[in-house]
Amino acid sequence: MPNGEPGGLRAAAIDWLEMRTDSGREPLTREDLSDFHFAKSETRLIAPMQGIWKPGNYSAALSFRTSYTAPGESPPYEDSTGIDGRFRYKWRGTDPNHPENVGLREALNNRLPLIWFRGVAQSPARYQVIAPVFIVDEEPEHQQFVFVAAEDAQAAFELSDSAHETVARRYLNRMAKARVHQPVFRSMVLSAYENRCTVCMLAHPSLLDAAHIVPDNDERGIASVVNGLAMCKIHHAAFDRYFLGIRPDHVVEIRHDLLEEVDGPMLKHGLQELHGNSLMTVPKSRRQRPERDLLEHKYEQFRNATMNDVA
Repeated sequence: MPNGEPGGLRAAAIDWLEMRTDSGREPLTREDLSDFHFAKSETRLIAPMQGIWKPGNYSAALSFRTSYTAPGESPPYEDSTGIDGRFRYKWRGTDPNHPENVGLREALNNRLPLIWFRGVAQSPARYQVIAPVFIVDEEPEHQQFVFVAAEDAQAAFELSDSAHETVARRYLNRMAKARVHQPVFRSMVLSAYENRCTVCMLAHPSLLDAAHIVPDNDERGIASVVNGLAMCKIHHAAFDRYFLGIRPDHVVEIRHDLLEEVDGPMLKHGLQELHGNSLMTVPKSRRQRPERDLLEHKYEQFRNATMNDVA
C-alpha cells in the first residue's frame, strides 16, 4: 500500500463518490458525504474547516476544497486556472512545511489521486466532486500547487514508475473526455434555479440541463451562473436550435412557423402554449440571474434565425 495508507480507502472513496454523484453530475452536501463508510466505520472525506484534508494515519492528503464564491464577489483565496489550462491551489498559509502542504506534496511525489470538492452553492454548502485529480507540480515562488484532471495526468507524469503506475492508471480513462467546468457549471445553475426548468417548472434533476445562453465556444460564453438557464432537455434543445427564444425581459417566444404547425400534444402543450409566457422561475438572488446583455445577444440570434426560416 503506497505511503503507508490503509489499503483501499482512497480507491474506495473515489469509487463511492462516482456512484453517489451519478458520475459527477450531482453535487453533495457535507451531510451527504457523511454517508461514506470504510471498513464498517464512518470515514471523513472533507476537512471540517480548512481546505486540505489528510486523515490522521495518512502522510498524503486525500482531498482539498475550494469555497463557493457568489457572482460579483472576490474569492477568499486566489486559487485559479493558469493560461496553461491547469489549476492552481494555494498553500495553507505561507509555511511550506505546514502539515497540510506536506500532505499535498506527498500526493505529488507519490502520484496519488486526490478528490477536489469545488463549492457550487451555499446555505447549505454544496460541492461538486471532481475526482480523481493529480497534483503534477509545485510553484513555491507563488506558494501553490498545480493540479490537473485525470485526462491530463498521463501526459504530465509519463507514468513510468511501476510502483505507482497501476493506482494512477486505474482512474485515467474515467475522465479522459470529461470537462471539469461543465459539471460545476451544471451544479451552480441547477442550484440557483432550485432544480426546476425555468420554462416549464419540471423538477426532476436527471431530466434537467444547464443551458448556456451564449455557447461556451463564444468569447462571451463564460462558465458562470449568469450565463446559464436551468432547462429540461426538450426546452434546452428548442432553445439551442432557435425553436424557442427568451427575450431580455424574460418572456418566452416560439418560432412563428412552429406556432402554425398542427401536431401532437407535445408540440401544443410543450411549446406552442408557452408563447408569450414569462419564465416560470428565476434565481432568488439577483446576482445569479441571467445577464441582460447575454439574453439580448441570444435573442437577436433567435430573431435572425426566425426571419431566415420564414424567408
